[in-house]
Amino acid sequence: MAAPSFLGWDFSTQQLKVIAIDEHLRVIYEDNVNFDKDLPEFKTQGGAHVHGDRLTVTSPVLMWVKALDMILEKMKSSGFNFSQVRALSGAGQQHGSVYWKKGSIQILKNASPKLPLHQALKACFAISDSPIWMDSSTASQCSALENAVGGAQRLANITGSRAYERFTGNQIAKIYNQNPEVYAQTERISLVSSFAASLFLGAYAPIDYSDGSGMNLLQIWDKSWSASCLDACAPELVEKLGNPVPSHSVLGSISPYYIQRYGFSPDCKIVAFTGDNPASLAGMRLEEGDIAISLGTSDTLFLWIREPTPALEGHILCNPVDSQTYMALLCFKNGSLMRERIRNECASGSWDEFSKALSSTVAGNNGNLGFYFDVMEITPEAVGVHRFNSDNQKVLNFPKEVEIRALIEGQFMAKRIHAEKLGYKVMPQTRILATGGASHNKKILQVLSDVFNAPVYTIDTANSACLGSAYRAIHALSSTSEKIRGA
Repeated sequence: MAAPSFLGWDFSTQQLKVIAIDEHLRVIYEDNVNFDKDLPEFKTQGGAHVHGDRLTVTSPVLMWVKALDMILEKMKSSGFNFSQVRALSGAGQQHGSVYWKKGSIQILKNASPKLPLHQALKACFAISDSPIWMDSSTASQCSALENAVGGAQRLANITGSRAYERFTGNQIAKIYNQNPEVYAQTERISLVSSFAASLFLGAYAPIDYSDGSGMNLLQIWDKSWSASCLDACAPELVEKLGNPVPSHSVLGSISPYYIQRYGFSPDCKIVAFTGDNPASLAGMRLEEGDIAISLGTSDTLFLWIREPTPALEGHILCNPVDSQTYMALLCFKNGSLMRERIRNECASGSWDEFSKALSSTVAGNNGNLGFYFDVMEITPEAVGVHRFNSDNQKVLNFPKEVEIRALIEGQFMAKRIHAEKLGYKVMPQTRILATGGASHNKKILQVLSDVFNAPVYTIDTANSACLGSAYRAIHALSSTSEKIRGA
């Protein structure tokens, strides 16, 4: 008899990915659909449409549905055994939102297995192009939301973050302000994650706590919608959003559409979908006290926190793996491009020379410290290069090897300081999991280890959101089985 399998989906910005794993967490199948290349009729660049104002950024909803049709047909052609899938879960790019038109629930529920899903659902969306995380057109809505609740820090205390232009509450407010008739036609607002779960469920899937934390609408402490935030964004919003649920919730069985069209088992369970960042936390198998750090064009920190203290920089989200704890996200814009500029100026463009210079100086850099921001930094909001000597006096330049260490130590010290401001504590069992371009440089990782006083491991996170979704499918199903056995 064929072994049971579990599917993880990732509805990301540029592609739809799927991974199948077995009970031993081994990957047994993977595939993807690239939106630009495989669905050229939607005319996206990088999976999105950047509008004339350069601030508004959207993606076609039906492109995501058609990509799902396409990948399922590819799986079917390859002989994939859908009947052995016990459960599936998924991730969606965070903050993006989908607006279901009144009456769509019936169309979704009764979709004919003779038709591809994108044809069945073509009239279901009040807005054909969904606002996504790259959008930055809602500055006025952000100000209004912060003012309504008593300021930026007060909003962060309630929802885990100050107002951000990409966050869903502010996007909803813009749609209500500019297109009230479209808002009135909308019966359900989904995140990309809960929209994707709805496709499999054949009903509106609830928003999970973790992805719901990226909306500026959810009270992260009691995990319910904040009435003051909802009221500041749009009327009757609680009915349009539905009640949020724990991230490990089993939402129900798969829609008959997939049973009849692809041969899924009627017993296949749908586990709540979440955001791509929370799913990555699961995929990297982070535990309490751990840090994951992605050292790329921008540097991103993922933290597992028990007692968070929301700040004006960074985000606190409900933890998708453990509903009693939290995760934090910190993003630093000046990452690899900053490191590459200093490498070019101080090490003749050579990483080997850069590493030798780093080794030739002592930890702590004899008290010399630098902050390097070529572009406007978001954590904190600052720009320019700022150097300080051991007497805490500002200086114009450093010797080349001092400059290299000042850059790397400064970048990692900033990460530790901002992490601790959010409530993070380095623990005896803390591990740092590093990924991204600079994680290949052992001398840079040694500085990271020194600053956090913790061991550093490198990991491959190419499919972490997808893998995390498959892990979450197994986790939720086994938790449910245990509860049933315990009852």
